Amino acid sequence: MSTTPVSSSRRAARSASRVSSAWQQVAVVLFGALVLYAVGFLPMSAAHNTAHDTRHSFVFPCH
Repeated sequence: MSTTPVSSSRRAARSASRVSSAWQQVAVVLFGALVLYAVGFLPMSAAHNTAHDTRHSFVFPCH
């Protein structure tokens, strides 16, 4: 029996996990930038109405 395949598979799993984590972080940053960009160009009433409706959907009192 050799321990090499086990340690090599663990290294591969850790490497794949790091790559997956990096892609998730990139996706979150891009999504955040998209949200900020989209809200930045919305008319103020549309941004307010969206936030207002979101508050109501979570049953959060806003007025």
